[in-house]
Amino acid sequence: MKTTLSPVMAGTMNWGVWDKNLSVAEMANLILVCLENKITTFDHADIYGGYTTEATFGEGFKQSKIDRSKIQLISKCGIQLVTDNRQNRIKHYDYSKEYIIWSAENSLKNLKTDYLDVYLLHRPSPLMQADEIAEAIEKLKKDGKILDFGLSNFTASQTDLIQQKTKVSYNQIQFSATHFEPMVDGSLGHMQIHNIRPMAWNPLGTIFREDTEQTRRLKKLLARLVEKYHFGSDIILLAWIMQHPSKIIPVAGTVNVARIQQLQKASDLILDKEDWFEIWTESMGNEVP
Repeated sequence: MKTTLSPVMAGTMNWGVWDKNLSVAEMANLILVCLENKITTFDHADIYGGYTTEATFGEGFKQSKIDRSKIQLISKCGIQLVTDNRQNRIKHYDYSKEYIIWSAENSLKNLKTDYLDVYLLHRPSPLMQADEIAEAIEKLKKDGKILDFGLSNFTASQTDLIQQKTKVSYNQIQFSATHFEPMVDGSLGHMQIHNIRPMAWNPLGTIFREDTEQTRRLKKLLARLVEKYHFGSDIILLAWIMQHPSKIIPVAGTVNVARIQQLQKASDLILDKEDWFEIWTESMGNEVP
């Protein structure tokens, strides 16, 4: 039985020093804003903010006085960055049993919680040993420190490697209208077959970040769809993702309160089938195969 997560999750990568540099009080307020708008799941990774964002969030969560049972916390481990907080000579990955357990316990301490709802391996490593990973995950589950387990940025075969030793419930991948490859390369089909729930990072893709032929085509179409559906472009793009039968959960990284107040509307919007295919068509620049 999977942990129940909110239909849209709050991504915290930009909350800390890597971008918005929110204070403890600002994070506490933002957590409350998310909850008021039915966003109860918060997506973390140990590396965010150079290993600092989880601790600031944890202080904000403590300050907010929110009951732990009202939210879900996700974190990831495995990436070893070269920062002042780690004695790493080069960026690499570590999926030893000892490190996976230590990293989970460190995230618990920083987030001011006794358990993680979901714990993910952040990126695949050529040196990862499925047996060792499974031992770590089973111990963390047995000790009540994590409720569920998943992966992030893993291919179908890499997922199978881990899944043969321990149950994989989630895989967080890059997916959007401008990055739709998982929809056609078998990744999402594989997840459906194996009852793995996808999460999508960068769910708005490059539409609002880059000026390319692809984004210009999509913006032109979205202007018309905004008029038709009376929702913003970002909500239409999230709804497009969520309409896929694999039940993808978008990870929304915005800290803009007005946008957060709109995000859950994506759960209510069902696009006309031809409009859904038109978004894909305009992204590709040609009709579907």
